[in-house]
Amino acid sequence: MSKLFNKINEKDQKKLLRILETSILSYPKNTAILSVSTENIIGIVLEGNAQIIRTDYNGNRTIIEELEEEAVFGTAISSLTSDECEIIAKENTKVLIIDYDLIINSENTNYSYYNQFIKNLLAITTETIEEKNERIEILTKKTIRDKLLEYFNIYSKKRGTKIIYLPFSFTDLADYLAVDRSAMSRELKYLKEEGFIDTKGRRITLLYR
Repeated sequence: MSKLFNKINEKDQKKLLRILETSILSYPKNTAILSVSTENIIGIVLEGNAQIIRTDYNGNRTIIEELEEEAVFGTAISSLTSDECEIIAKENTKVLIIDYDLIINSENTNYSYYNQFIKNLLAITTETIEEKNERIEILTKKTIRDKLLEYFNIYSKKRGTKIIYLPFSFTDLADYLAVDRSAMSRELKYLKEEGFIDTKGRRITLLYR
């Protein structure tokens, strides 16, 4: 179901889901998933795709996180305490919801599968912190070109290939990088003309070392 349940067999997964009183909720495209500022939950994307989006007082939109299938999110592992943040389903999306207060119930530590679940949750939290550090590296670059190249480098290293496929649209990429869409498009054009990259739709081929 998710890396949250790594090394837990199907029988114990069912027991775990009962202990945690989980529920599965479905959300149509472009609808909000829960209220991130009030719900103390952990969610797992079972089907579909969603984004954590922050909109500031000027109406500027920034994509904080891309939540693909099996992604884990929640107040305990993501920056979701601000009223400026919301989670939006980018397509019809199904989410498994766990009450965080039930997770920290010490009575459940008698079960080995529960302790494995906690280990998995901590590992996911560590990964999330690493991803946020990568995001900081991208956003601290001073120019749009440097932000793009840093993003491409990180994405390429993770997948071990010079050919990468953007997980979202170019408009969303601009929001993710916190840059102007038109200015980013111009920079992508320059990078292609100067032989740094080749593009075809959402496919980006890195031509530099």
